[in-house]
Amino acid sequence: MQGRILVGVDVGTTKICVLVAEFDRDGKLNILGIGVNPSRGLRRGVVVNIDETVSSIATALDRAERLSGQKITTAYVGVAGSHIESLNSKGVVAISPSSRDIVQNDINRAIEAAQAISVPSSREIIHVIPRSYVVDGQEGVKNPIGMSGFRLEVETHIVTGSVTSIQNLIKCVQKARVEIDDLVLEPLASSEAVLTPAERELGVVLADIGGGTTDIALFTDGAIWQTAVLPIGGNLITSDIAYGLRLPFNVAEELKVTYGHCDHTAIPADDMIELAPFLPGCNDVLPRRVLAEIIQARVEEIFDMLAEHIKQSGYEGLLPSGLVLTGGTAELPGIVELATQHFDLPVRVGVPEGLHGLSDSIARPAFATSVGLLLWGLRHTPLAEEERVPAGADIYRRFVHWLQAFLP
Repeated sequence: MQGRILVGVDVGTTKICVLVAEFDRDGKLNILGIGVNPSRGLRRGVVVNIDETVSSIATALDRAERLSGQKITTAYVGVAGSHIESLNSKGVVAISPSSRDIVQNDINRAIEAAQAISVPSSREIIHVIPRSYVVDGQEGVKNPIGMSGFRLEVETHIVTGSVTSIQNLIKCVQKARVEIDDLVLEPLASSEAVLTPAERELGVVLADIGGGTTDIALFTDGAIWQTAVLPIGGNLITSDIAYGLRLPFNVAEELKVTYGHCDHTAIPADDMIELAPFLPGCNDVLPRRVLAEIIQARVEEIFDMLAEHIKQSGYEGLLPSGLVLTGGTAELPGIVELATQHFDLPVRVGVPEGLHGLSDSIARPAFATSVGLLLWGLRHTPLAEEERVPAGADIYRRFVHWLQAFLP
């Protein structure tokens, strides 16, 4: 008997990645199909050309369908872009005097109260995530159901995005003939794939450095504290190489991937790159150290912006688990050493693990978001026999739909 089929669609600035997986009865997540296609029509995570984006998504879907043998009709879709904003909000309710035991309805009311914030008409709530609960002044409660009390308080993390950007993304996916199970903020998805429970509990910051954006998620006490999207990523490194060395963008990208390094001092001065394989008819050579200097300067700029964000969060010096880097740019050699010097924190590269089937080709930081979308769907959505709530439906129904996964 076939297990539960899950599909994740990562609509990134540089690539569209579609993963098809089966959650079998042994509790394994088996990758059945992979579809990757270069992105067109997106800039820094935001749709700027509907037709080109639809074509890119459709091609990736087709490749995943052919490899997996599954018809894709619904999917979990990642959302990012500089339009993303987040805040923490508290909601307080009184427990019914007829029964002092806290029930699910009390939690729902508290979360609804936390949403009583002023949201401009141009913005839409994407996630309302409960962080922790307080029962009659007792803090740090993870699951208050069954506890007795007079007053229930919940602290939530609320993520919002531009209505226009979200609706354009939804439109592109639906035009590719796929309905959306849920929209998932990409750093939250990536965190599902690469962070451990211990890291979340102690305090950790995740930086998913993609092509157009750097997605940030800060966790402490086992829950999300802050999310943000920085409008800078690996494509700017490639642009610097192209401008600095007067090369076509595609050649600059190939050089970055093949010979790139984040520490120019680690490159011997006599290490040269022949450009003939990249530019037929060109007999020039390029000092690899020069390439590394360009890359290092831009990566340090990304780290400066990330450090400023950590400082503004109030958690500078309070992240024992340090920094986890993921995304395609995290595959650059020397990036861990550079980050360790920059932040004076433990640093590692986050790679999706614990997968089966066609997992070897996606056990890379570049696929953290795609894998995380599958894990998010597995962890936060009721089983298939329950009613699906499509994207764009009532927000209250959507968050209650997946809230069940947080509670017994």
